[in-house]
Amino acid sequence: MDPNPSPLPDPVLLTTGRIVLAATPIGNTGDASARLVELLGTADIVAAEDTRRLHRLVQSLGVEVSGRVISYHEHNEATRTAELLDQVRAGSTLVMVTDAGMPAVSDPGFRLVEGAIAAGLPVTAVPGPSAVLTALALSGLPTDRFCFEGFLPRKAGERASRLADLAAERRTMVFFEAPHRLEAMLRALRERFGPDRPIAVCRELTKTYEEVIRGTTGDLLQWAEGNEVRGEIAVVLGGAPEQAAGKPEDHVAAVNELVAQGIRLKEAVAAVAEDVRVSKRELYSAVLAAR
Repeated sequence: MDPNPSPLPDPVLLTTGRIVLAATPIGNTGDASARLVELLGTADIVAAEDTRRLHRLVQSLGVEVSGRVISYHEHNEATRTAELLDQVRAGSTLVMVTDAGMPAVSDPGFRLVEGAIAAGLPVTAVPGPSAVLTALALSGLPTDRFCFEGFLPRKAGERASRLADLAAERRTMVFFEAPHRLEAMLRALRERFGPDRPIAVCRELTKTYEEVIRGTTGDLLQWAEGNEVRGEIAVVLGGAPEQAAGKPEDHVAAVNELVAQGIRLKEAVAAVAEDVRVSKRELYSAVLAAR
């Protein structure tokens, strides 16, 4: 037996007729994986969100793209998806890359994956840099449970409505925001969640001028008002604090509301007790006493 066997070939590189979502660096090109480099040089088709950025990336990586390069972005993905799926169906290996990070995560790619699944075509991924996870890890906020909310709506009314939906969200929340809209976003966060909610603004992650500012919504709004903020930005917001459980009697109305909807009493008591963290037995007794 060879004491130094050669590594097994990458299964992605051995197969054709599939889509590969390939993560690209979010700032530092040194974060590009060896698999990304090899795929860019061997794929039949490279679908890129911005072909100019792809050109700069492959130049910095010293890669020569041998396949066909196609632009694939939010303005043409609805019409171009079918064409790309036909190419994959015919046996081509298609690599999908966006400007930074993982395709389909707040970037083009979802339509392609959705179409491939519907058509029974294989889809895999070459994982790599992620602005969402990098910001979350650097924020100093809880990471055991989190959600990604992408960009908030630009219009004030729609933004307020979205934040109202998140008022009771206990998980850490990650957002993206443009630098020229950051101050308005932070003001909306302070208005909805108060001035003391913990928050972190992560700017230019993995780049030369990387910066993470941590504090409260009030602190960071004041910081944004006094500074000209530039660069790619991710905002990480702490979840809603847990509310005190209160007395069982306080939750009788909630149980009765569920019962009125046709739910059995014991099931309604169990659901409410779990939600508000009170004893099921005591809540059951309180409901009976109120009748």
